[in-house]
Amino acid sequence: MTPKNFKALVVHETEPGTFTHRIEEREIDSLPAGDLLVRVHYSSLNYKDALSASGNRGVTRRYPHTPGIDAAGVVAESASPLFHAGDEVIVSGFDLGMNKPGGFGQYVRVPAGWAVRKPAGLTLAETMIYGTAGFTAAQCIERLLDRGLKADDGKILVTGATGGVGSMAVAILAKLGFTVTAATGKTAEEPFLRDLGAAEVLARDKAVDTSGRALLKEKWAGVVDTVGGDILATAIKSTRYSGTVTCCGNAASPDLPLTVYPFILRGVSLIGIDSAQCPTSVREVIWEKLAGPWRPEKLAGMAEECTLTEITSRIDAMLRGRIRGRVVVTLG
Repeated sequence: MTPKNFKALVVHETEPGTFTHRIEEREIDSLPAGDLLVRVHYSSLNYKDALSASGNRGVTRRYPHTPGIDAAGVVAESASPLFHAGDEVIVSGFDLGMNKPGGFGQYVRVPAGWAVRKPAGLTLAETMIYGTAGFTAAQCIERLLDRGLKADDGKILVTGATGGVGSMAVAILAKLGFTVTAATGKTAEEPFLRDLGAAEVLARDKAVDTSGRALLKEKWAGVVDTVGGDILATAIKSTRYSGTVTCCGNAASPDLPLTVYPFILRGVSLIGIDSAQCPTSVREVIWEKLAGPWRPEKLAGMAEECTLTEITSRIDAMLRGRIRGRVVVTLG
């Protein structure tokens, strides 16, 4: 039987520009309309969640609010023929945790189109080790492969490599046999990155060109960029003829300071990656790959677990750039 109340992390604006968050008891009936009521067993912490929890209006427009762009759990009630009570599902992207109550609550109510069935090869907890970060990394890799990239074509650069997307990209690419160069500002984490499969670790200052040249020596057969700004610009200028660069983040900067020369003289392709609006048919294919041939050898070691009551310290650490890999949130 579905309870009347559940626990959730709720962010409040206590005064203009000042935000706090605490665990509260909410009513099931307070959730928005939707086809599925899902009992959330696990969520994960993403940078977008940390921004939402700190009051970033570019992520969340109205407060009080429950963040959590990822949720994995069991359908409690269904008004859709696509799902039945008891089905194990993954809910991520769309407006979950941004302007609709998200996975940092024990229940969510969502449209059926926001959910996919959990692949047989993963547990609910394992789906949240991946979460949106792992799914986004897989999207980047899928686009590189679609462009014909092969493991023996040369080195692949992954920027922001200790972050959620970056670390997943390193691990998946290594599993697929690629030679990965991991760029990071946390060079003390080199053992972690090499354990994921990185063949080379590049300090962040070595990944940024300050010469001002429009083109640089060709280094990379492909790039997974998670940070944007000067690092992305340098990566594009260093990508080989007809190479592909995927871009999915802007933690460093949303600006892209470069000329068109890499595109018109080397035929470099820059592909933007968005996970929020990714169609369900694509989601299902990628999740099956993550459950099978793309599953990293050390998936379990890529995340730490915390409870809702412990998440405040993880949010603060993420905003300060002090999180390595992934954080899985257990909802009891």
